[in-house]
Amino acid sequence: MQQTITTKIANIKTYLRTRLKDQLSQSKITVQLCLLAVVFSVLASAVIVLFRLLIEWANNATQTTNLDFTVISYDWRVLLPLFGAFFIWIFAKLGSKRYKRMGIAYVLHKVKIYYGKIPLASIPAQFFQAFFALAGNFSVGKEGPAVHLGAACASILAERFQLPNNSVRIMCASGIAAGIAAIYNAPLAAVIFVFEVILREYKIHYFFPIMIAAICGTLSSRLFFGDVHEFEAIQVIHIPLDHYPLLAVGGLILGCVAAAFNYGLLFVTARHQHKPLYQRLLLAGIVTTLIGLIYPQALGSSDLAIDHVLSQNPGLILLLGLLVAKAIATIAAIGLGVPGGLIGPLYGLGAIIGAILSMAIASIFPSTAPFIGLYTVIGMTAMMGVCLSAPLAALVALLELTNDASIILPAMFVSIPAYLLAYQTFKTKPIFLQQLTIMGLEYKVPVVELGLQKIGVRAVMNRNFVVVNQQPQLLLEVMKRAEGRPVLFRNKQHEIEMVQLAMHNNDNASSLSHHKIEGVSDNMTLCEVYRLLAPTRTGEVYVYQDSTDNIIGVIGWRDLYQQIRQAQE
Repeated sequence: MQQTITTKIANIKTYLRTRLKDQLSQSKITVQLCLLAVVFSVLASAVIVLFRLLIEWANNATQTTNLDFTVISYDWRVLLPLFGAFFIWIFAKLGSKRYKRMGIAYVLHKVKIYYGKIPLASIPAQFFQAFFALAGNFSVGKEGPAVHLGAACASILAERFQLPNNSVRIMCASGIAAGIAAIYNAPLAAVIFVFEVILREYKIHYFFPIMIAAICGTLSSRLFFGDVHEFEAIQVIHIPLDHYPLLAVGGLILGCVAAAFNYGLLFVTARHQHKPLYQRLLLAGIVTTLIGLIYPQALGSSDLAIDHVLSQNPGLILLLGLLVAKAIATIAAIGLGVPGGLIGPLYGLGAIIGAILSMAIASIFPSTAPFIGLYTVIGMTAMMGVCLSAPLAALVALLELTNDASIILPAMFVSIPAYLLAYQTFKTKPIFLQQLTIMGLEYKVPVVELGLQKIGVRAVMNRNFVVVNQQPQLLLEVMKRAEGRPVLFRNKQHEIEMVQLAMHNNDNASSLSHHKIEGVSDNMTLCEVYRLLAPTRTGEVYVYQDSTDNIIGVIGWRDLYQQIRQAQE
């Protein structure tokens, strides 16, 4: 009796898992997909919240946000980057060399080529090394580890649930949205960032799970940290229309600076890519420490620089020096391999450039003096939008972080000339894609394969087939009774062969022909089937669940070609 109940429960679980896979293999929005996004994004958000709490604890312990800039050169905290570099190196040595890559560029590579499948062992490496980088006051941001951790948590859970690969990618993207939303309390910006930077395409069945994940991440952030908009304190005053020509000039200057920064960062990355880790970390720690002796405001993500620009009323010369120091500190940290994000430092650089533009223009046109807050926000928007090739994500992010819709029009007005100048005149390229090129990681997928990656094999396979096990004498009789169904034969070597009836024109006789076919797991997508059949443009593959002994379907080239045609219509 007990065995019967156990068997029934096992059968029910198998049925439910099979039904779930059937639903998720389709390229359309489903309730199951949205429910899974809720579960996975809540768990991913919990990891991000823990990471953020740890960072805040470290900042409170070191009191880096309350530094006295007049005596910082005599303060022990100026050595934090060296301590941070040492602990990053120690943790990297303790971990496996297989999981040394991390950050947004690495996640982008995994999403494009491997459906977002990120190794479990990379989570502690990213978590603790990024913690030491941020606690060490390096010029890096929190969004880099948030993207990696959110993606890894969601994709690992999706693999444990044995979801189809097309759904694993959606869950990974959802984890990224949850991570960004949990860091910045900016749900819409998180959604736009995922589509504009990570996926680089818009699909409606992606949108709802990603949006749900961003909601979960935002609610998690507000539950622990309150409904705080990071730059809400910046006073943004509406600018008159007759000032817009000045904004256009500012946009051109911002485009030049953004292009120069991207070039410098990529140059340092390529130059030091193959040097030992300890040398790169030591150099980054020394450079950051030396900068901290002169311009401590340049350290950290962006808080110190933005606070100094808005509250200390610095002179133009000091701001120019701070801009150079912040740029060098960021290039040294990111370019030399310190784990962390780029958005935070870009906000700091943009704020400094905006303040410089405001002061320079005010010296000629005094009426622009009250608009330093607006110029600061515009600079932040343009720097992020141009450097990351994500103008919409940048605009929405600053809209949510300032909680002020008046920045939209002037920010758009500045971002357009900045972007066009950087990408058309200076031939700037998206920084994450260039980092992948330098690291030798793929990210380009042929258009045909990209479309087929969105459909699981279970959505297309022919479930009506016959399998004959090691009894060739039965094949002819089976073929007669198959009534057009595919007939598979498992030979003595346990290989699967497709059996077909070949007609001879001379004597109207017929015979059986065999050809070996490959198998794919039911978690795969049509892309893997295409790669197997594309060389000959003919043939079939069989689909198995759990093991090759459990064949559940057959896909032929004709079925695959029909899907390709439908995707192109």
